[in-house]
Amino acid sequence: MKQIIPILYSLISILPLFVKAQPVSYTREDSLRVVELLELGAKEMVNGKLSNGKCLTLFYACQLMNLPYVGQTLEIKDKAEHLAINLHALDCTTLVENVCALALTTGHGSKRWQDFLYWLQRLRYDGGKIDGYSSRNHYFSQWIQSGTKLGLVREVVPPGSISVPMKLDLTYMSSHPESYPLLKISIEERKLIREMEKRASGATIHYIPKERVGDSKKVLNCIHDGDILAITTSKKGLDVSHVGLAVWGEDGKLHLLNASSIHKKVVLEPMTLYDYMQKHPTQTGIRVIRLQSHP
Repeated sequence: MKQIIPILYSLISILPLFVKAQPVSYTREDSLRVVELLELGAKEMVNGKLSNGKCLTLFYACQLMNLPYVGQTLEIKDKAEHLAINLHALDCTTLVENVCALALTTGHGSKRWQDFLYWLQRLRYDGGKIDGYSSRNHYFSQWIQSGTKLGLVREVVPPGSISVPMKLDLTYMSSHPESYPLLKISIEERKLIREMEKRASGATIHYIPKERVGDSKKVLNCIHDGDILAITTSKKGLDVSHVGLAVWGEDGKLHLLNASSIHKKVVLEPMTLYDYMQKHPTQTGIRVIRLQSHP
């Protein structure tokens, strides 16, 4: 049964201590699974690094393979905004968030449930603080902006010869309130979302166009296994339509590990990312984001 309870974060000494309890919803199975995963991750660490040389993000993503895909797992209109934990069904963003929160927890030497919650909140909300629905990083560009300011992630800017600029103009949520349960019923929330969109817009970002995604690992050496790949889109008012993790396959080509609406589960896409993107006309390219502060 899903429960909402206030949790006072008890953090390891290198982290700032929360003095105010934060509401968190989760099932007992969720919390047990997180602790189990953190125990697994800790056992794989040798001298501060994974024993097999792989990165923590990819290690944890592989542990979540085959979990069911369910869209909009965080859109709950009849409850106040709170930190929601769901490790039995994932969408593309919550897969990335959970993997990163697990990696950050392990990378900082902890196996504690409370520390996982701390990092998940830091990743999911603007400035790491929950202040209503509009404080969540709904657009992935927000997610990148906030995480960069907090020192959690950095965007890997591709070489100029293979990068394309794009100016952010975020309007999709306020233009399509019918797609979001809370926005359908609340004019005030729509106003707050529009204000958030204006703050997050205006910056120019650079992405690798889809025509270059099939290039060799030597050419695309700015992309590492386990990097977050944010797929840009031509849809009006939207920046990113899908996210996942980079995996260089045995074929020497880039693949995507993602929570897939096509396969209905978390899967390492068997086709190359280049071939995958050719099947999606509105996808324009990829942004590359790397998690920081972990081995």
